[in-house]
Amino acid sequence: MSIYNQDKLTQDVVGAFARCSDERLRVLMTSLVKHVHAFAREVDLKPDEWLAGLKFLTATGQISTDKRPEFILLSDTLGLSMMVVALAQARASGAVQGAMAATEATVEGPFFWPGAPEVPLGADIAEGVPGEPTLYMGRVTDVDGKPLAGALLDVWSGDGDGKYDVQLSAEPTMKARGRLRTDAEGRYWFWSIRPTYYPVPDDGPVGDMLRATNRNINRPGHIHMMVSAEGHVPLTTHIFVAGSPFIDEDVVFGKRDSLVVDFEAHPPGRAVDGREMKQPYHSASFDFRLAPVPASA
Repeated sequence: MSIYNQDKLTQDVVGAFARCSDERLRVLMTSLVKHVHAFAREVDLKPDEWLAGLKFLTATGQISTDKRPEFILLSDTLGLSMMVVALAQARASGAVQGAMAATEATVEGPFFWPGAPEVPLGADIAEGVPGEPTLYMGRVTDVDGKPLAGALLDVWSGDGDGKYDVQLSAEPTMKARGRLRTDAEGRYWFWSIRPTYYPVPDDGPVGDMLRATNRNINRPGHIHMMVSAEGHVPLTTHIFVAGSPFIDEDVVFGKRDSLVVDFEAHPPGRAVDGREMKQPYHSASFDFRLAPVPASA
C-alpha cells in the first residue's frame, strides 16, 4: 500500500489519464488535476468549504436553462470567458498590432439567441421596444481598410430598461435583434435603441457569489455584434456607450477602451439616413475590422 503523500496523490491521478487516446483531452484533464490539487493545497481547503463549492456548482446547473445559462454567467463573472476570447482571437488572427489591428473581441454573453430575422439596411430592429432611438452606422473592412461587401452583422441588445427579450417572459419573442449585410462599399446602418446599463441576473448562485464577495453586479450599456465575412475570422464584440454608469467596472470584464463609442444626441429632424425623426435621437458610428483567415487554417 502506498504511503499517503499529497504529491504522490496528484501524480497517481495524473497517471490515471495516461491511457487516454485523445491527446488534447489528456492534456486538459491532467493540467486541470494539477491546478485543482495545487489550489486545494494553497488555500488548505477544508471539507466543508469543498462541499459548499460542490453545492454551489450543483445549484448552478439546476437553475440553468437554454434561455438562462448560469454556467456561462459564472464563467463571465470570473473573467474566464474573456480569457478564452482573448486566447481565441490571438490564435485565430494573430497578435496584429497598430492602428489597423482587427477589432477587439469580447464576450458573447448569456443572451445570444440564434435565428434573428434578416432585415434590410436602415431597418429599425427595436420597433416597440422602450428606449431612446439610435442610428448605428459604420463600415466593415479588412485590417488594411478594404471594404467588405456583403459582410453579415448579427445584432442584439437589451431594451432601454436593461432587459433582454429572453428575460421578459417564459415564452419570449425576439426583440431588438436582427441580421443585416453591408452594401457594396462595406457600409452598414440600422436603427435600434441606446442601451443602458443593467444588472446581470442575480437571483441565482452567481448573484449569491457576487453579493457575498461585495462585487458590482452591473454591466455598462452596450450592444452586441457578431460580424463575419468570407475569408475572414468571425468577430463577436460589443459597442459600449461612452459615459455609461459602470463603464469602468464591467462585472464580466468585457469592456475594452477601443470599443467605447460616443453616442451623439440629436434634436428631432431628418437623420443622416433620410429618416424623419419626430423625437430626439442618438447616433453612433463604429467601423469593424476583420482579420484574414490564416493561410494555415
